[in-house]
Amino acid sequence: MGFRPLHDRVLVRRTEAEEKTAGGIIIPDTAKEKPQEGLVVSAGTGARNEAGTVHPLEVKAGDKILFGKWSGTEVKVDGEDLIIMKESDILGIVG
Repeated sequence: MGFRPLHDRVLVRRTEAEEKTAGGIIIPDTAKEKPQEGLVVSAGTGARNEAGTVHPLEVKAGDKILFGKWSGTEVKVDGEDLIIMKESDILGIVG
């Protein structure tokens, strides 16, 4: 992939939304909500503090994460829909 996020930003691939409800009802594309879970594709080196030292990110490529509903900016990289967000937009890492 020809994209590398800078500083405290991460590149995330959204996980696929469920096609059916628990009761077996198929959800049409127009009614699906975008999932708030994804996989970190790549991460920047970290943010600099006021002293100029780099504070490394806590997430790394391959981490499964949860993020806010309106977090990040959707972009298309190599024909794939991805999200760029700051590490502070990430709510947590899923086990």
